[in-house]
Amino acid sequence: MRLDHISYACAPGELAEVVQRIGADLGAGFQDGGLHPAFGTRNFVLPLAEGCYIEVVAALDHPAAEKAPFGRAVHRRAEEGGGWLGWVVGVDDIASVEDRLGRLSVEGHRIRPDGVDLRWRQIGVLDLLDDPQVPFFVRWLTTEDHPARAGSDVRLASMELNGDPHTLGEWLGVDDAQVCECLDGIKVTWVDSEDRGLVACEFETPRGRVRID
Repeated sequence: MRLDHISYACAPGELAEVVQRIGADLGAGFQDGGLHPAFGTRNFVLPLAEGCYIEVVAALDHPAAEKAPFGRAVHRRAEEGGGWLGWVVGVDDIASVEDRLGRLSVEGHRIRPDGVDLRWRQIGVLDLLDDPQVPFFVRWLTTEDHPARAGSDVRLASMELNGDPHTLGEWLGVDDAQVCECLDGIKVTWVDSEDRGLVACEFETPRGRVRID
């Protein structure tokens, strides 16, 4: 179990501005990630150090965005003003997560502008809709094209969460004290906020520490 990526949602018309703003803050450039046809969304991605990445995502004016749980989650966060949508945990064995949650994962895919079709299985997006502090889980099927494969000199150092450590530990299937171990040592700070879930992230960059809320 490891942190796969963190997602920042915005309205479609704000996508370019948000990508430019976060990229400028971190001193790094995003790549056009392409379309999620089944979810009615599109994204831009920024690889980070240690195998994870940032996704800036928007829901398109498409029927899939109203039906697919992920499209609905993105649209709702944008309607709330945009910001951090949530975080995603990568696993090697999705079957064990299915057994623990008592339901099956679903397939997702994203078509990059260069035509590469990235595929994975995911589970838990509906739970993210109900409780934004919990991550959903992914098992990549096209590992050779993982969005973080290129890496960068920007590292996610910490995440601020508004929620309950015990609830999160139960969701991940670990003791409360083991949550940070699942995140490769990324610090988790619990805060009070109007927004529930992922409130802010702090990054180590060549320019120093940068906090994005």
